[in-house]
Amino acid sequence: MNVEIIKAEIKREEDRSFIGRTIFKLENHNFPYEITFFSKRGTEWDYSLSFAGEPGSEEQFLEIDQLLENDDDVYNQLLDAALDTQELPEEEA
Repeated sequence: MNVEIIKAEIKREEDRSFIGRTIFKLENHNFPYEITFFSKRGTEWDYSLSFAGEPGSEEQFLEIDQLLENDDDVYNQLLDAALDTQELPEEEA
């Protein structure tokens, strides 16, 4: 399944946790989705899936949710898109 990344970002909070999001669209789906990532340390990630704009098909939404649960490649592609936007602090660069 082809994934088109529309926008991605991640930031580090004051408590050193990470919050990121990736807006994406899948082939044969009319509406974009947004996946929000959260991690306390940047190693284990929780996520939340939603529509990026107006709501679309609930059936397609559930299909994407199952895809993310079962296909590590798609999940990692979306997470990596957000992680790739992270700026390293001076001491880590």
